[in-house]
Amino acid sequence: MRKNDTAHVESLDAKARTLRSGAVSIFASLLLVTAISLGVTACASATRPQAAPSDQSRAKAEESAPTSQPKSAGAAAPSPMLVREVRSSPAPVSSAAAATSATATGSEGAASGGAGAANEEYAAIVENTFKKTSEDGVSTFGVDVDTASYANVRRYLKGGSLPPPDAVRIEEIVNYFDYGWKAPATGAPIAVTTETADCPWTRGNRLLAIGLRTRGVSADNLPPANLVFLVDTSGSMGEPDKLPLVKRAFSLLAETMRAQDRVALVAYAGSAGLVLPPTQGSDKAKILAALEELGAGGSTAGGQGIALAYETALAGFRKGGNNRVILATDGDFNVGPSSEEALVKLVESYRDKGVFLSIIGVGTGNLKDSRMKAIAGKGNGNYGYVDTIAEARRMLVEEMGATLLTVAKDVKLQVEFDPAVVESWRLIGYESRILAAEDFADDKKDSGEMGAGHRVTALYEIEPSQTASAPTATAPGRLRLRYKKPDAAESELMEFVLSGGGGSLATASEDLRFASAAAAYGMLLKGSRYKGRADWPMVLELAKGASAKDQSGRRAEFIALAEKAASLSKKQ
Repeated sequence: MRKNDTAHVESLDAKARTLRSGAVSIFASLLLVTAISLGVTACASATRPQAAPSDQSRAKAEESAPTSQPKSAGAAAPSPMLVREVRSSPAPVSSAAAATSATATGSEGAASGGAGAANEEYAAIVENTFKKTSEDGVSTFGVDVDTASYANVRRYLKGGSLPPPDAVRIEEIVNYFDYGWKAPATGAPIAVTTETADCPWTRGNRLLAIGLRTRGVSADNLPPANLVFLVDTSGSMGEPDKLPLVKRAFSLLAETMRAQDRVALVAYAGSAGLVLPPTQGSDKAKILAALEELGAGGSTAGGQGIALAYETALAGFRKGGNNRVILATDGDFNVGPSSEEALVKLVESYRDKGVFLSIIGVGTGNLKDSRMKAIAGKGNGNYGYVDTIAEARRMLVEEMGATLLTVAKDVKLQVEFDPAVVESWRLIGYESRILAAEDFADDKKDSGEMGAGHRVTALYEIEPSQTASAPTATAPGRLRLRYKKPDAAESELMEFVLSGGGGSLATASEDLRFASAAAAYGMLLKGSRYKGRADWPMVLELAKGASAKDQSGRRAEFIALAEKAASLSKKQ
């Protein structure tokens, strides 16, 4: 066995040397992307939008508002979003907040989102607008199971400042929480729940919730894992809320590994190296020792690292298993001649070979959020932000199946509204996931993935038709869903009638009421022009009234964060 292991390691090292010659660093020209984005937009992401117009003036305002959706069902998908760099420091952190958040390695401590948050990058977001159903009645988008935005916003609030508007992705805030959407029937991979009720922030409008849930898989029944931990050990990772937190996060995951699982460790800084060859999951002492030896230093050779990690995963490929690279980084890739386009092609090529990519973002000050989200999406994986060891435990232990085991890929939703029932509609969030109508049936069009036991929620604000005989009792339209099995190339179609009926928000399910609180929280943080009557007392009232079954304590934490945001908003 030792000779075989030595030969295997030598083979991987030889591949690494070959990869270095062609991919000295696949990421470095991302600096060029940053430079271009800075030239395109001079405004900092911290600048907050104006207050929302009144209900009476909304129609006129919408006609001149920019849109991130196609004008018609057959229109082309929107152009890529700009990247904004946060250069102005948010509000200073109070001494009390600084003491609380001085380190992210404590059980509940958060990384500071205050004065150290300059030079962070977020994709510019143009909010979805209302669409007139008679002119554009079809909404098509890919699911998004990322939750990075919620944890990142939490980091800002605990650090004593409001987040930049573009750091707030409402769908990721809503989807951070578990909802009691019905589970799939035996043999079915996905179940769908729909519910409507009065919209809390716009009188006369309705709120439609669409809830998806995949089948769960117990830890004992998870397929064999072939995981490669890819760790950024460059100089920028030396802070307490970066590499030390990453080492603890991966140690938590290593503790859950079984004898049938395999774990390898690749680190990259000035050059990439195989720190730990594929090792049996039961050999925890060896895995933990390799993690503990990691130290930060040097510049970032991200391209070499990701290529070596992929080759390591491919060499140990487990048919029918969970083959995945998990990258932990602040996203500050800065060495080498290659391009972002080349990186995307690399990630897509291994995705097509069955090796997926998930990304864990960490740190404050130079977080490249826009890059990490885009790359994870191309790798059939998810992107999460870890600001505390508790968040690491949630992602990698408590929700390991949802985070690391894909059960449905390229999941797309298409809603067709009935113009006789719906005057206009607006999808809340998902701006980066919008698809053209024709992309729905195009199996070559990449979309989002769902893990085992994942729940995804989408919210629409609907303006009922004034001519409908019973607008609140009639189904507002139809829902179509497409997905692929993890190893399939062709999608499968599911169709549903959207839920009609539903009365006041007070009689709606706790899940819909809490989701509406999360959406209003996001709109207030963004300064959304569509927030209507929403204010912090409304958010708190909705959330407190929908937290009776809060076993995880996450809804209670949300309430505390909303109170913090309300306090910070008064100071601006």
